[in-house]
Amino acid sequence: MNTPASARRVPGNPRHVPGNPVRDLPLPDLDGFTHRWVDAGGVRLHAVEGGRPDGPAVVLLAGFPQTWWAWRKVMTTLADRFHVIAIDLPGQGHSERPDISYDTHTVAAYVHAAVKALGVPTYWLVAHDIGAWVAFSLALTHRSRLHGLALLDAGIPGITLPDSVPTTPEQAWKTWHFAFHLVPDLPETLLAGREREYVGWFLKAKTLSSDTFDDAEIERYAASVAAHGGLRASLAYYRHAAESARKNHEALEQERLTVPVLGISGSHGSIPDMGASLRPWADQATGIVVPDAGHFIPDEQPDAVAAALDDFVTEAD
Repeated sequence: MNTPASARRVPGNPRHVPGNPVRDLPLPDLDGFTHRWVDAGGVRLHAVEGGRPDGPAVVLLAGFPQTWWAWRKVMTTLADRFHVIAIDLPGQGHSERPDISYDTHTVAAYVHAAVKALGVPTYWLVAHDIGAWVAFSLALTHRSRLHGLALLDAGIPGITLPDSVPTTPEQAWKTWHFAFHLVPDLPETLLAGREREYVGWFLKAKTLSSDTFDDAEIERYAASVAAHGGLRASLAYYRHAAESARKNHEALEQERLTVPVLGISGSHGSIPDMGASLRPWADQATGIVVPDAGHFIPDEQPDAVAAALDDFVTEAD
């Protein structure tokens, strides 16, 4: 029996939506999709579901500093053929922000429980940035439930994420925040009340075109980080990265990634060749580079991302 889930199908005040643990945060709707909340092993997670119920299931995870909304343009294209589910990670968007370990194996267990609670036994997993950290760990621990794994522009803790932050100006701006987020208490002190400026820097500096995100989009993501527990949870993924790395290595000592893997890079992103970076750890890994894109590939080139995912599923099937 599936874990009970609450659903919201029509616009309304998020304060009055049953099961929503972040009721002070605006809740955007996407035509053809339904908001749902599920009990995922003790943590309440938010999912947005739509598309073809009889189609292959594709689960989408976003990274920092975004929410499920990062996938909206990709979701509407995939909905013609796939059963599409975008999930807010713990601490993200309208998911609960619990005081837990945010190492990626712990979080992966919650994500997988959420998918199972939605009645989806097997699925394709697609993830960006920190979402890709979680997806990599999930693929190691729940490989029998996955058809394939697509990861977008992310270094994986303990695997492809560097142990040190470069100090040359042309490289340091891409990764400086990894060290900053690890410092106890100081980021919270400096960022509280300034989430809009901080989030805006990432969204503008890491896209090829700085006008990819308008003011409303920046405000939307900043509000999620600023909402109760959001900043703490966002930093926790970085603060628990060493534990994520340790558990990744433990899992890889038992077995490599056995599901098909697609690495998607942006032409001007952080990881020049995602496929090559993942190949040492996977039995089947391919890669593509999306032209005219920086780090936030689903926002910058959504049609190219949707086409790549469609091809990946079709070829693997």
